[in-house]
Amino acid sequence: MRVLPVGDGALLVEVSSGDEAQALHAELLRRRAEGSLAVREIVPAARTVLLDGLPDPVRLACELTAAEVPSAPPRAGEVVELPVRYDGPDLADVATLWEVTEQEVARIHADTEFRVAFCGFAPGFGYLTGLPPRYDVPRRVTPRTAVPAGSVALAGPYTGVYPHTSPGGWQLIGSTDAVLWDHARVPAALLSPGARVRFVPVDGHGSPVGRS
Repeated sequence: MRVLPVGDGALLVEVSSGDEAQALHAELLRRRAEGSLAVREIVPAARTVLLDGLPDPVRLACELTAAEVPSAPPRAGEVVELPVRYDGPDLADVATLWEVTEQEVARIHADTEFRVAFCGFAPGFGYLTGLPPRYDVPRRVTPRTAVPAGSVALAGPYTGVYPHTSPGGWQLIGSTDAVLWDHARVPAALLSPGARVRFVPVDGHGSPVGRS
């Protein structure tokens, strides 16, 4: 763990993996909730956690430097369920990379419980982890100039859902009608760091697959 000062009242904590960043983020949230950590913002990323608005960043930096990275937190809280049609234009390519059928890609993805590791790229876009490393896929060689809103996509170890139409180079395996970002909603983002997520397969009419 490496702790770097950022300005007068913030720290950037670097760890060696995404799992460690998620565990550290969960522990810092717990400490803030119990009142033992005074901080305004706790922002996770792929392998870092930013703490902003600290009254005494030097003291906390010493504490964190001497501490060990906490173990992975238990999965708690309600699961956000996202309906998904596994109809993406890159589904066949992902099936080839995984060496399974397209139906098996959908089954594996839907059977996985994901966790939002961090958010970024666009408002409402969460980087979801949960698939085993053997299912990592590369980004497309040529990114698309416009990926439709609601596209469910894979890149590297992450699953993501495009909250609105934008350029992108992720592999598109499905689509959802869920609204990921709504400025009139509180909170505006449907997904937040640490949230548990499952994808529920539906047909073209929005009905769960396998049900009448």
